[in-house]
Amino acid sequence: MSANSRMTTVVHVLTWMSLDRQVNEVTTSQRIADSVNTNAVVIRRYLSVLREASLVRSRRGAGAGWVLAREPEHITLLDVYSTVEAAGPFGMHHTPPNTDCAVGFGIRPALRVVYSGLEDQLRKELARTTIADVLRDVLLQQR
Repeated sequence: MSANSRMTTVVHVLTWMSLDRQVNEVTTSQRIADSVNTNAVVIRRYLSVLREASLVRSRRGAGAGWVLAREPEHITLLDVYSTVEAAGPFGMHHTPPNTDCAVGFGIRPALRVVYSGLEDQLRKELARTTIADVLRDVLLQQR
């Protein structure tokens, strides 16, 4: 099974925007796409979702592009996670297990307890880290 990279990509987008805003008033989806190494259409889809969550804003007309809607210090990874990973990190079976089986009958309730605890811990950890923190750590890698 492959891992979902939405969270990583969106954190990359917001971190890049945080850095780029030090030089440019607005940024374009193409400049972001160049950093992520993907198509600008993919980035625009993510930016649209981020705009709905009030994490970014778009500007039209001359100087069109995208800007952060908040300071990077006020955008947590939990904000990002809540925006792009609404279903949570773990899902249940796509089809219900056989409830006539002892394991099939009890697997979902047992795992819900475990997954709920993990999700609580994940949310607490993500709430501690901001986009500004990520940018700082990224820039430290340059040394």
